[in-house]
Order: sequence, then structure tokens, then C-alpha cells
Amino acid sequence: MIISYCFAAYFHKTKEVAKKILGTVLEPDKQAFKVLTKAQMPFGKYKGRRLVDLPEPYLVWFSRQGLPPGKLGEQLRTVYEIKRNGLEYLFKP
Repeated sequence: MIISYCFAAYFHKTKEVAKKILGTVLEPDKQAFKVLTKAQMPFGKYKGRRLVDLPEPYLVWFSRQGLPPGKLGEQLRTVYEIKRNGLEYLFKP
């Protein structure tokens, strides 16, 4: 979840606003973001699709049902937060 807030605050707001909101300025983890852009859904209707390409309604539904624990859940939560905040352009090369 830290990654979600980090990207939303860092890219969407200035560092000063991020500091006011979060109490500190969090720097994005670029390596984690690269891994996130390549991660694929391991099961279900969208098996094999990149997480960043999952439809937002599916992410909303999944988050309401309860995201899986561990790394996959954190990645799905991050993708959901980025899309929810209109920051999909971050996924573009």
C-alpha cells in the first residue's frame, strides 16, 4: 500500500503537497514499478493478462471482494490506486 500512496502522492501532487498529506515525501520505488508493469494475473478470467491492463471495474470488484494476501494483493492494490486516481499514463513507455 505504501507504493500506491507513494506513486499517487509523488506523481499527482508536488513534493510539498505530498509532505503535507503524508507527513513525509516518499520517493517511488522505480524497480518495483518496473516489476509491476510486467506482472501478470495468475488465475481467473484474466489469467495471463498484465495487471496494468486489467479493467478498472474488475479491480473495483476484486478490491470489494478482498484482494489476495502477499505480493499479488499489493500489486493489484497499487494498480487499482493508480487507475482510481487517473494516473494510468504512468504505465505508458
